[in-house]
Amino acid sequence: MTRRLVLTVLLVAALCPYFIGLGSSSIWDANEAFYVETPREMVERGDYVFPTFNYEPRLNKPVLSYWIVAALYKVFGVSVVVERAAITFGAVVLIAAAFLLAFAASPPTYTDLNERLHHSPLMAALWAALGLAVAPRMLMFARRIFIDIYTSMFMVLSLLFFALAERFPERRRLFLLLMYVSVGLGVLTKGPVAAVVPGLVFAVYLIAHGELRRVKEMMLPVGTIIVLAIVVPWYAALYARDGWTHIWSFFIGENLGRYTDGVGVEPIRGPEFYLPVVFTDSFPWSLFLIAGAAWWFGNRKSALARDDASFRIRTLLWVWILTIVAFFTLSRAKQDLYIFPIVPAVAALAGSFIVRADFGLQRRWRTALRATAAAIGALLAVGGAGALFVFQSGGSVYALDGAALVGAVAVIGGTGALLISATGRARLALFTSAVALVVMHWTFVLRVLPSFERYKPVPALTAALYRNGLGPDDTIVHFEVALPSMVYYLQRRIDMYFELEPFLEAMKSPTRLFVVMTAESYKELKDPLQYEFGVPTCVLHRQPTPNFKMKEVVARKPLPELFLVTNRCQ
Repeated sequence: MTRRLVLTVLLVAALCPYFIGLGSSSIWDANEAFYVETPREMVERGDYVFPTFNYEPRLNKPVLSYWIVAALYKVFGVSVVVERAAITFGAVVLIAAAFLLAFAASPPTYTDLNERLHHSPLMAALWAALGLAVAPRMLMFARRIFIDIYTSMFMVLSLLFFALAERFPERRRLFLLLMYVSVGLGVLTKGPVAAVVPGLVFAVYLIAHGELRRVKEMMLPVGTIIVLAIVVPWYAALYARDGWTHIWSFFIGENLGRYTDGVGVEPIRGPEFYLPVVFTDSFPWSLFLIAGAAWWFGNRKSALARDDASFRIRTLLWVWILTIVAFFTLSRAKQDLYIFPIVPAVAALAGSFIVRADFGLQRRWRTALRATAAAIGALLAVGGAGALFVFQSGGSVYALDGAALVGAVAVIGGTGALLISATGRARLALFTSAVALVVMHWTFVLRVLPSFERYKPVPALTAALYRNGLGPDDTIVHFEVALPSMVYYLQRRIDMYFELEPFLEAMKSPTRLFVVMTAESYKELKDPLQYEFGVPTCVLHRQPTPNFKMKEVVARKPLPELFLVTNRCQ
């Protein structure tokens, strides 16, 4: 088989895990719960203007993400599978964008080079898409993080259409129109950041080329109308309902306040926070950033002299990465997923470098390619050994099916890639690492994720509620815990308390309460409830809950427990 066909087959194999077992695991009690339940409440209430979660207003984000899932619910029915299929679509679009960006960023074919280079743009695109498809964090986010996948998707589509407008000026008008549509959809998904950040990137790009005057060619009046036509109707409907209250709170509190003061975000991180995130989000191809930067700098003069259009696209991708990282580094609220829109650009630069360095005539780039391939293999092997230590050695707090296989494949594949790169066959080493990651992904979705279900507390707690006779007049309470997915599984309101006094008042009410709380909280409050407030309590169910702090997992600390408690003991 040709190299192109082999890469295509491996890319297809890498994409399959994104579609497998979407309903085999319960909702993650974090971001995902809001994007499963809020659209369900929209459909239930028939209100598509005013989103709610737990039957209370939820207006910290614009409405498009909820509309997308709600529309799919109307067509296919309400289920977690439907919501996850929507996330998968966004992830696949990001991978496709990496493919197209790499194609546009690849140097043109030169007749004086080896004929193998004739398909270099396509090969670069395949390498880029493959690298992003096998990125572990991409797969994990594609199964649970709706809002950031879609925000990244629309922002990256804005980048892609701008890049295509630069690369193919004869179709500039069409691509710019599509860019403005993407900006508008991004703003209706996340807010003004989806317009501010791409606009800043494109301005820096034009300034870097001394072409700021070209802003006149950007069709700004038409673009503004397109964006407003997409965004304004929902805000107008919201204004007609509640005036400026929610709109003002969103733009000032959720955007400006969060950026300048870190409102609602803990902890406040330092300026170095994003450096490791850049490399982990896009691993394994992120390791090519160092060699890719050297390649860009070393070829800038010759590329500018021959007016290489692909070099301009690579410059645009670098501006995209650096500007986004700098923009959010300057903010007070730093979250790792804020810079996730850079990952297709990272993959595209890597794909372009892999092909050019492998087929190029300069030894230093081939050396850099081999060194990077070796580093990827080494990190993969070390990561696999770490997984074996954490999940398989004596005293492990988790017993996960398939974890040993994932770790072993990483060790074997990474070691093999490291040894192969030492022989000078860098592409084969990269291919070996990619194959190992594909096998790991298949194992992860088929065995590890289903096995992890035993540690998710909500399904077991929900079953315990029904076993203990939960009725329509009973009240469900969460005290100092956040399990938002329970709202979806019970399809009823849950009272949430994070302050002691209102919780104690609720416990004294004549209504039967089912309370989910930590074991530590219950041990502290059991005696005061009984002897000071006259409220005897009893534990109906004990449930281990995951501990995602790696330091404590490595230290073999027992999993924390949640208790299901009632104030009406039988």
